[in-house]
Amino acid sequence: MKTKNIEIEKEFDTVETFRKIKDSISKDLSGKSTEQILEYLRMNSMKLQVEK
Repeated sequence: MKTKNIEIEKEFDTVETFRKIKDSISKDLSGKSTEQILEYLRMNSMKLQVEK
């Protein structure tokens, strides 16, 4: 019995998207103090709440 290999082209790659987001956040936060990180998180969480 043979197995068929069917490749489906993805319209949206979740893993790739979240990897890019995590890399961007990591770059933004590198070298920052704890207070600066907390401020960054506070400001970005406010943006998410407003977008809902």
